[in-house]
Amino acid sequence: MESSSPSRNWRFNVFPSFCGEDLRKNFLSHFLKELQRKGITTFIDHEIKRSKAIGPELVAAIRGSRMAVILLSKNYASSTWCLNELLEIMSCKEEIGQTVMPVFYEVDPSDVRKQAGDFGNIFEETCLGKSEEVRQRWSRALTDLANLAGVDSRLWNNEADMIEKLALDISSALNVTPSRDFDDLVGIEAHIKNLKPLLSLESSEVRIVGVWGPAGIGKTTIARALYTRLSPIFQHSAFMGNIKETYRRISLDDYGSKLHLQEEFLSKLINHKDVKIPHSGVVRERLKDKRVFVVLDDVDELEQLIALAKEPRWFGSGSRIVVTTQDRQLLKAHGIDLVYKVELPSRLEALEIFCQSAFGQKHPPCVGIRELALQVTHLAGYLPLGLTVLGSYLRGFSKEEWEYAIPRLNTSLDGKIEKTLRFSYDALHSKDKSIFLHIACLFNGKNVEDVKMLLENSNLDVDHGLKALADKSLIDTHWGRIHMHSLLQKMGREIVCQQSVHEPGKRQFLVDAEEIRDVLACKSGTATVLGISFDASKINGELSISKKAFKGMHNLQFLEIYKTWNAKSRLNLPQGLNYLPHKLRLLHWDSFPMRSLPSKFSAEFLVELRMIFSKLEKLWEGIIPLRSLKVMNVSYSRKLKEIPNLSNATNLKKFSADRCESLSAFPHVPDCIEELELSYTGITEVPPWIKNLCGLQRVCMTQCSKLTNISMNVSKLENLEEVDFSGSVDGILFTAIVSWLSGVKKRLTIRANNIEEMLPKCLPRKAYTSPVSLDLSGNEDIKTIPDCIKHFSQLHKLDIRECRKLTSLPQLPESLSELNAQECESLKRIHGSFHNPDICLNFANCLKLNREARELICASPSRYTILPGEEQPGMFKDQTSGDLLKVVHMIQRPFPRFLRYKACIRLLARSAVYDDDSGGIARVACCIRRICDGSVVRDESLELHIPVLVNDHLFTLGGSLILNKGNEPEVDATFSEFLFEFKANIKMAIIGCQFTVLGGKRDYDTYSRWNEEVSSQQDKRIRHETEEQR
Repeated sequence: MESSSPSRNWRFNVFPSFCGEDLRKNFLSHFLKELQRKGITTFIDHEIKRSKAIGPELVAAIRGSRMAVILLSKNYASSTWCLNELLEIMSCKEEIGQTVMPVFYEVDPSDVRKQAGDFGNIFEETCLGKSEEVRQRWSRALTDLANLAGVDSRLWNNEADMIEKLALDISSALNVTPSRDFDDLVGIEAHIKNLKPLLSLESSEVRIVGVWGPAGIGKTTIARALYTRLSPIFQHSAFMGNIKETYRRISLDDYGSKLHLQEEFLSKLINHKDVKIPHSGVVRERLKDKRVFVVLDDVDELEQLIALAKEPRWFGSGSRIVVTTQDRQLLKAHGIDLVYKVELPSRLEALEIFCQSAFGQKHPPCVGIRELALQVTHLAGYLPLGLTVLGSYLRGFSKEEWEYAIPRLNTSLDGKIEKTLRFSYDALHSKDKSIFLHIACLFNGKNVEDVKMLLENSNLDVDHGLKALADKSLIDTHWGRIHMHSLLQKMGREIVCQQSVHEPGKRQFLVDAEEIRDVLACKSGTATVLGISFDASKINGELSISKKAFKGMHNLQFLEIYKTWNAKSRLNLPQGLNYLPHKLRLLHWDSFPMRSLPSKFSAEFLVELRMIFSKLEKLWEGIIPLRSLKVMNVSYSRKLKEIPNLSNATNLKKFSADRCESLSAFPHVPDCIEELELSYTGITEVPPWIKNLCGLQRVCMTQCSKLTNISMNVSKLENLEEVDFSGSVDGILFTAIVSWLSGVKKRLTIRANNIEEMLPKCLPRKAYTSPVSLDLSGNEDIKTIPDCIKHFSQLHKLDIRECRKLTSLPQLPESLSELNAQECESLKRIHGSFHNPDICLNFANCLKLNREARELICASPSRYTILPGEEQPGMFKDQTSGDLLKVVHMIQRPFPRFLRYKACIRLLARSAVYDDDSGGIARVACCIRRICDGSVVRDESLELHIPVLVNDHLFTLGGSLILNKGNEPEVDATFSEFLFEFKANIKMAIIGCQFTVLGGKRDYDTYSRWNEEVSSQQDKRIRHETEEQR
């Protein structure tokens, strides 16, 4: 349905177009009566005498109606009058924005769209004697009409119910006034104008367009304005807002998350609440014939695009998909080449945006205030979001008030500014207000998940609260961090300040360094205090704290004492510290001055312990309850000698003790631990019991110079994703990446020294029995590959690219289907052989391969092979120059059921020609076809990316063809020839082709010739190039 302009004075609400022969005496009378009952003014033709052309009275009625309802019945297309009415209506739809609704009365919408079936036959009869131009205009109008959202009477069992619902829909449509929310936005018309060539609405192809730019630059605003303007002209439309956050909130596996997202998507598009779909193919089946307009807003993962718009053919002809994102690479990865980059507004546009917010107009009200407005515009960095927020702060101020306010914007808010900002805050739920104050005082800039973790079990409904704050633009959570505008943050801190203006110790949160200093020095903290964020860098000189400084703050949950690395301030505990509140959730104390935590320290509620650069020698005595602890970081505590037994910290996920040089024993951590950071420590052994850490995903122990024993039980850690022992073992450094080709686990990255020793130690045992690929590429110094590789019973791919000192290859598993040894410039020997006939072998620029290795490679059956050399392999008898088409004739009958082939070409060194389509990549492609009964049958094709070739190379392509899919082993086939079409942006010469029978006893002779036409064309091209050179 197309929406109409609200600005015209309409004579009629509805103009009905119909075939009187079908509808006047039944359906139409009831329909008009229902419209009249609902107070809808309808044009009545009073049985005007109709002719082939519509008169001025009807044209005026059509153009004077806000909405046209086309009642498409069986004989509608039999009337030139009706068809000409339709042309006028569709013209009004385009020219004046008239709303159009089709009603398919006992006809199939598809028949109307395609002019098929009985409807199509009647249409064709009407077109007899008419010009082709007239016929095309009528046909196009019917097709466009059928693509609009309408009503299909065949879906209704009760005509009276259908008429009532139809009248309600018309009434609702008449009540809708198109949005003008975006009309006054600065620059919006320019943005839409720039997007229109990318959208190319006149094209029937499906287009996916990206809108790219940083947060706050207005991508969503542009997309919403575009959606408001264009969605009415599409059959179906949906605005999928904030996809990033929606996707992250789905607590399902990847496939379940995609289905959930697709359900929401389909629900919006077809206007059907709570759609449930069983598999990912449903979206394509439901939408492939529908013209849709979709906005996918704030996408940040490729999986989201795959779930909602995997490929253009999911949608009907003429569909448009708009994707907004901060990630340009994501658009590239999905093949979206039509990208609109949203730039920052110009200086003048930024001033206009600010002035709209500050003054309600596009320019400063007087010359004197223009300079002040420019200052604030610069302060906002021209970012539309900042311009709007700052403008609202200053709205209604006099020039003098501006001059007072601007210097204070970076320090505090005066009452008027706070009053403006307090409106949104005051409307919040009490729990959301509390979360807002936590963020303003403690967590601005923190990781979202860390904040959720710290506020877990706080009865604040933190997930819902963060969403509510984001929805109200009080925070945003881009890139997984919480960001609150600086002025909102100051407002929040001011609200806390008002809790107790003169006694800071009675506030919920303390953030001002001087006030914290006084509270600690005077021991004036009370049970009201929930959090302290103390930047000790802002204190000059030394600060001595009483041992009872925290005694009165028994509800303190968050304690942060930190400073910049070069700060000269010092915080001392001359009497020690005998008390820390037992409700602490966060204890972050940089440069903690004591040798241990207080003897009565309670960590029952502690979630995060961070004691970096401390003077700790030990943390505490014995075992204490740690049921809430999730993160522990004692890095750079150089005097720390021991870590207490943490095995009862059953929720601990991350433990870091980097640069704890005095630490000699591997820490006792719980089985649930996921990350261990133990680099630059004095640890001497990775113990056998490490096998118990079944949840461990990452262990980093680089540069542990005293590490002498690494247990083989590391290989029993099935969930490892990263292990790094680099610099802790003698030998050549290497990196290996193992990727699982099935199952939940995806890949493991290993960094260490001495590949022969460490690769077997770090590889999970299931790597030997599961389908995997092994990536050793880029290890320029390794000389051998461990023999353990032959035990990889399901190794599919081995990547050893650019292992420039590698000299030999061991026996490789028979399962191997791809070997990439490109740029292994020292490789000489290959031990063993290749048995998989579908293997792909890439030895590009391996110039030192010995004769035995080359003969082995040439003789091995393979899907394709590339290796240096120009010598013609003995198996190929024919050789011809050329680079396009190879024709091979079979001259003996009967043909075998299976046939194996091998074709060979020579690629000339340094001859690649990079055009705009090559992307700077050299490509060789081959397509194999055969002529059967005069028709060309495509068998298979292949494309290979190869590096710059320093010498000539041979490229062989092999495989097998099934010539007879029946039961007989041999048949008298009717096809006569095979065609090998080679294409490349590298100069090449085709050497020949060999055929052998798979499993047969008979030998088949083959011969080769070049396609005469192609050869002739080549000769002409060569002569032309020669003449040009002369």
